Amino acid sequence: MSGLRLNPEQREAVEHREGPLLVLAGAGSGKTRVLTARAARLIEYGLEPTRLLAVTFTNKAAGEMRERIEGLIGRSTRGLWIGTFHSIAARLLRIEAPHTSRTRAFTIYDEDDSVRTVKDVMVSVGYDPKRWSPRAVRGRISTAKNALVGPAEYASETFDLLTDVITKVYPAYQRELERRNAYDFDDLLFETVRLLEKAEGVQERYSARFEHVLVDEYQDTNHAQYRIVKALAATHRNLCVVGDDDQAVYGWRGADIRNILDFEADFSGAHVVRLEQNYRSTGSILEVANAVISQNLARKPKRLRTRRETGDPIQVVRCGDERAEAGWVSSEIGTERAVRGLNEFAVLYRTNAQSRAFEEAFRRRGLPYRIVGGVPFYERREVKDVIAYLRLLVNPADDVAFLRAVGWPRRGVGAKSIERLAALAVLRDEPLALAAARVGQGDGIPRAALRGLGRFTDALREVQVSLADCTAREAMENCVATFGLATALAEEEDGPDRLENVSELFAAAEAFERDDAEDAIEEATDLELFLQSVSLRSDLDEADFDGEAVTLITLHNAKGLEFPVVYLAGLEEGLFPLSRAVETPGGLEEERRLFYVGVTRAMDRLSLTYADQRWRAGMASRSAPSSFLDELPAEHVHPRLARPTWGGSRPTRSGPPGSGRRAFGGGVPSGWSLPAPDEPSFAWRRDATKGSGREPGSGTPGELEYDFEDSQVPLALAPGVRVMHPRFGTGEILQVHGYGREAKADIDFDDAGRKRVVVAYAGLRPA
Repeated sequence: MSGLRLNPEQREAVEHREGPLLVLAGAGSGKTRVLTARAARLIEYGLEPTRLLAVTFTNKAAGEMRERIEGLIGRSTRGLWIGTFHSIAARLLRIEAPHTSRTRAFTIYDEDDSVRTVKDVMVSVGYDPKRWSPRAVRGRISTAKNALVGPAEYASETFDLLTDVITKVYPAYQRELERRNAYDFDDLLFETVRLLEKAEGVQERYSARFEHVLVDEYQDTNHAQYRIVKALAATHRNLCVVGDDDQAVYGWRGADIRNILDFEADFSGAHVVRLEQNYRSTGSILEVANAVISQNLARKPKRLRTRRETGDPIQVVRCGDERAEAGWVSSEIGTERAVRGLNEFAVLYRTNAQSRAFEEAFRRRGLPYRIVGGVPFYERREVKDVIAYLRLLVNPADDVAFLRAVGWPRRGVGAKSIERLAALAVLRDEPLALAAARVGQGDGIPRAALRGLGRFTDALREVQVSLADCTAREAMENCVATFGLATALAEEEDGPDRLENVSELFAAAEAFERDDAEDAIEEATDLELFLQSVSLRSDLDEADFDGEAVTLITLHNAKGLEFPVVYLAGLEEGLFPLSRAVETPGGLEEERRLFYVGVTRAMDRLSLTYADQRWRAGMASRSAPSSFLDELPAEHVHPRLARPTWGGSRPTRSGPPGSGRRAFGGGVPSGWSLPAPDEPSFAWRRDATKGSGREPGSGTPGELEYDFEDSQVPLALAPGVRVMHPRFGTGEILQVHGYGREAKADIDFDDAGRKRVVVAYAGLRPA
C-alpha cells in the first residue's frame, strides 16, 4: 500500500485504529479509495479477512472493492464477507436456517413475484384485486417491513380503508410466503433483524467474529439496516461508516437520513473525518453545488473544494418544449462529437418518461445512445422462464415458479386445469408442484392436462436427482434439454435473439464464482447461490457502459457515476422538484439533494435545461422554471435561450408586467431576467438594475417576471374555457389544480352543477 497516494484527511480515515468512525465523504472526494485502503490497512495490521465485514451499495461495487483490496495487499481476501445488505442478510439466513421458519433452499421473490402472491392472498381472504390494487397493498407492506413493523403491530395502526385491508392481507401474505419457503426482498432485512435480536447466541457469535465493520453509502440506510449494523458491531464497536448526507436521496423507499446525522449520538466517542477535496469537477461546478446544497437545513456542514481550474460557467438553457430541449442537446452533442467521444456525454433526468424525447432526437441525428434502467437482462421473458425452472428445482414449494414453468412451453395445461389444481393444493395444504405430482383421473382435471402435468413432474424429478453434483451451468443445461426449452424458443418468431439471451445466461452461470468464505462451503449448493445472486442484482449491476454511446439515465441511477459533460434536463416546478415531494415533510430538501447529485456528476461542463411547456400525461402543460435555478450563483452561470425550432413557442405576456409572477419567487439565477417578447436577441441579459431596487416592470428587486400563472397547468384548460364531459355535458372551467395525471379541474356544468374531475381520466374536449 506504500504507493497509494492519500491526502491528509483520507489518510486520517484510513489510519484510524479503534472505535466508531464517521467519514463524511463529499461528492468526488475519493470515498471508494478510502474504504478500500482502510480495509487493506486493517489486514496489513494483522486483521484476518474472516474478521472483516464490508457492506456496499451494489453487488458490482462489492466485486470491485474485493479486487482493489487484493491488489493493495498482494494476496487473496479469502474469508472476507463483502456484499450488499441484502446479499449478506440472505447469506446469514441460509447459514442460520435452523433458527428461522424457512429451509436453506428458500427462494427470494422479486417485486412481480410478491405482487402476484399478494393478489392470490387478497382473493383468498375476500378482497377484490380490481378494487384494491395488489401493487399498492404490497407497497404498504414493504414500507412496514422496512420500518420493522410486523403484521401484529400493523393491525394496531389502522387509520384508513386501505390500512384495514392490509391488516387482513399482511399476516396471510406472510403465512403464504412461509408455506412457499420464500422471502420477499424486504423480508431479507426484516428476518435478519429478527434473527440477530431474537435467536439465542446468533448476534453474539457474529458480532464477536467481525472485529471491524465497514459500511458504504451509510446515508441511504433504512431502520432495518441500521439495526443490523448496530447488532453486528456491538462487541468490538469498530464501526466505520462512509457517506454523504448531502447525497441522501432514497427517503421515498425508506432510507432515513437521521442514521448518518445522528451517528455521533448513536455511537458515543465517534471520530469524524470530513473529505472535502473534490477530484472530479471544475471550480464553477462545485460553486454551483455548494450554493444550492447550503440551502438545506438537515445536513452536516461541509464545502467541496478543488485544485482544478474554474472552468466554463454553467449553462442554463430555456427551451420551447421537450422536443426543443432534446433537439438542442442532440445538436450540442453532435457538434462536440468531433472532439469528444460519445461516452463522455450523459443526459440526466428526474423521471424515466423524459427519455422519450431524447431518444427520438438522437435517432433523428444518428447519435448512438444507451438507456440505463431499461429492461434489465434478468427481466427478459425467456431469462425469467429459465430461472423459474431452476427456482422450482431448488424449492418445489415455490408456487410462483411452478405457475410460470408449467405454462411454458405449452403442454395442454390450461387456465381451468390450473384453477382446479390450485383448489386441490389448498384443500390438501400442499404446494402446487406436489399437488401436480399426485393428481389423478378422479380429481376433475381433463385427461390431456393430466398427461401434461405427468410429463412435467416426471421431468422435474429427473433433473432434481442430479442437482447435488451439478454446477449451476450444468444444472441449467440439463434443465433446458430435459424440458425442451431451447426447441420451444427456436420455434418463436424472434427465437434466435431469445436463444442468444439463454446462451448468455449459461455464460453468467459459468462465470459465477461461489463466495469462497469458509462458511459458504456447506451453506448452499452452487445453483442455490447462483439464483441468490440473480435475485439480488440491481439495474446498476447490469448497466453496460462499453461502446461509444450517449448515456441517458435517471438522477437516482446516476448516483456514484461521473461524466465529462452532463446535461441535466427538465428543471421545472412540479417536475424537478416533483410536486408531491414538495408536499411531503423533508421532501423539498431531498429533491435539492438529488439536484446536488446531478450537478456533481459533471467533471468539465454542465448544462441545465427547462421548457416553457411539456407534454405530460397525455396533455400539453405550461411550465415554470425550477426554484432550484433561483439558488444558483449568478457569477458562475451563463443563461441562454434555445430557439424553439423543434416545436413549441416562446411565451407571450398575458397581462400587465409582473402580473403572472410566481408567488414563491423567481425561477432563474438571481439577477438574470428574460428578454421582452419584442427584443430580437435570444440571449438572456444580465439585469443592470439588480440590487438597485429598480426591477424592470416591477417594484420588487430580484424577482422574475414570468408569463404563466402557475407551474404545469394544462394549456387547453384554464378558467373560463368551455368544455364537454361525456357524462355531465357542457360546462365552464372555474379552476385547475395540480398538473399531469394529478391535475384536477373544478367545472360548473350547465345541467349537473359544480363538479371536480381528474383531467387525465375525464375525457374532456372543447365545447
